[in-house]
Amino acid sequence: MRYLFLLCLSVMLASAANLSSAQGRPSGVLVETVTTEQIAETISVFGEVVPGRESRVASRLSGVADLVGVETGDRVAEGDILAEINGELLRIQMAQAEANLAVAEASADTAAIAASNAETAYNRAENLRASSVIADAAYEERRSAFAVARGAKSEAEARVAAARIALRRAQYDLDNAVVRAPFDGVVIEVGTELGQFVSQGSEVARLIDTTDMEVEAAVPARFVDALRPESDVAALTDAGGAMTLKLRTALPTEFSSTRTRPVIFDVLSSAQDLAAGQSVTLQVPISEPRDVIAVPKDALTQGRGGWQVFIAQDGVAQPRTVELGQAIGDRLEVLSGLAPGDMVVVRGNERLRPGQSIAPRPAGGGGPPASEERASGRPATEEQSAVRQASADTADG
Repeated sequence: MRYLFLLCLSVMLASAANLSSAQGRPSGVLVETVTTEQIAETISVFGEVVPGRESRVASRLSGVADLVGVETGDRVAEGDILAEINGELLRIQMAQAEANLAVAEASADTAAIAASNAETAYNRAENLRASSVIADAAYEERRSAFAVARGAKSEAEARVAAARIALRRAQYDLDNAVVRAPFDGVVIEVGTELGQFVSQGSEVARLIDTTDMEVEAAVPARFVDALRPESDVAALTDAGGAMTLKLRTALPTEFSSTRTRPVIFDVLSSAQDLAAGQSVTLQVPISEPRDVIAVPKDALTQGRGGWQVFIAQDGVAQPRTVELGQAIGDRLEVLSGLAPGDMVVVRGNERLRPGQSIAPRPAGGGGPPASEERASGRPATEEQSAVRQASADTADG
């Protein structure tokens, strides 16, 4: 019994000695630098994702659909076949146009030969008339024949031109019997079925370009002038995906009932795939950007006089009471109490006392201090290891 008492007393004394030694060490903490950020006041505005390109692809001629090559949801490339109209009659018309052109060209060749012969006879008559060898009647006959031959040649050439136009028209109809995708996109709707009669101009399929999405929002008219093309606009989808937008244009129209104007934004980046019609919440700036001092949220602790931070100064933690302004992502605007370049404690500050010795290390990420890691039994992150190493290095020194 006495032995057990002595053993427990030894353990308690050893623990007290270790605790006293630990309390004498500088506390390992992680620090970050106070920076200057540029912010602008914003308001939340609801918008909608719209495709930059959307097409209701129509048939250019009438006929029965022999092929429908896509289904709703299919992804197609520019030039892919969406549908084909029966082209049998068109091929017949094409062959007829080719034959008509051949006939017209043959007639033109014959007319050209006749015109050449008539010209030769007329030129001979001109020479004979100069020497008074040919009668006036014969001369007039040859001159008239030459004029008729030239007219016939011109008419034959016109028929050739008309036949070529008819051939081009037949080729156009035959080519357009195949309806193709005008751009890369996704088929949202199919407007025809196999064997269905398709009228000229009727919708075959509807496509949207998913690689060129935009966001359209109704912005209060009084704030539209505050938008700048060079300023990025933050947004969130209804699924929580972060987006970065840039002003493309503000349309010169206004909805009188809501006093808003339609504004279109280009999508610079998105954490998630977007869908046409998806809801988006935009943080639209309503003032000119201004420079502010910003501090990480993790540096803040609640003190008697309000919010405070600990400054790492000459190896000692010095408290500072701060007045806060707007949130800037994971940082907060500081209205008073700090200056750019100050080093604030962001990890290990919960148990610090004014004037306590610290071993600061630059913060590389989030996570609890090393002491909390040991208490929880979770593996250490890089940041936690840094805190632990800072304490160990100080103790070794």
